[in-house]
Amino acid sequence: MTGHLSPRAGVLALLVIAVTFAGNHVAARIAFDDGASVATAVAVRSGVTAIALFALLCAFGVPMALPRRTVARACAIGVLVALQSFCLYSAVARIPVALALLAFNTFPMLLALMSWGSGAGRPTLRTLLAMPVALAGLALALEVFGRSGDFAGRWAEIGAGVGWALGAALSFALVLLLTGRWLKDMDGRLRTLLTMAVTAAVVGLAGAAMDAFSLPREPQGWLGLALLTVFYGTAITALFVVLPRLGAANYAVVLNIEPIAVLFLAWGILGQSVTALQLLGALIVIGAITVPALRR
Repeated sequence: MTGHLSPRAGVLALLVIAVTFAGNHVAARIAFDDGASVATAVAVRSGVTAIALFALLCAFGVPMALPRRTVARACAIGVLVALQSFCLYSAVARIPVALALLAFNTFPMLLALMSWGSGAGRPTLRTLLAMPVALAGLALALEVFGRSGDFAGRWAEIGAGVGWALGAALSFALVLLLTGRWLKDMDGRLRTLLTMAVTAAVVGLAGAAMDAFSLPREPQGWLGLALLTVFYGTAITALFVVLPRLGAANYAVVLNIEPIAVLFLAWGILGQSVTALQLLGALIVIGAITVPALRR
């Protein structure tokens, strides 16, 4: 599990992962609209993923003994994944799915800055110049000034959702940074098992303490809950296996295709759509984040 992937194979794998994550978020919105709470969604998907991975690891005889230091680090990352999961689903429940994912997918910029701050090297000039361009595109996509120039009114409408999405971006960038440094050589399946188990435990305890659990009311909500669990479990396991074998700072940017996939899925399944100007803003964000990471 510690070998390297070729760039082509790695990029293709990340594209599939991004589309799978997109399906997870659309399914989550279906569950939320039918009465499921964010705490329920995060606890169920993380718990089921952890149980399934534990059964698979036992079936294949994968050794699960780890040094205490490694377990402690994996648990710390699991707490961050719990925070990221709760923040992102909170955003998806409040604003259109594509906009929530677009704000969240600023995480490669945050990852580049974190890598720089931790001594991994200064971002290229192209990357630094792309950051304000991406932020301008994000403002355009979110219509932060509204269609009538009313910034306060528009922010009152989307501010909470955008704030949750940016909190998720910050948490996820830190997850990727620490995973690449602390757990790079660990079996990706075991790494995901630990982080999912911690996420389920943290959200489960917090949700029970705050009486934050609620279930879907209709079959379509239960279907959404089931699908988000399957999609997320598959995607997060693949991500933790693939990304450390490529280099997070170089390849995480490929995951930014997810908002584009969400645009089509949310339009076709949820009936959510964006204006041409918002779509232009989305493409500016994706382009500004993607282009600096491209290599000949």
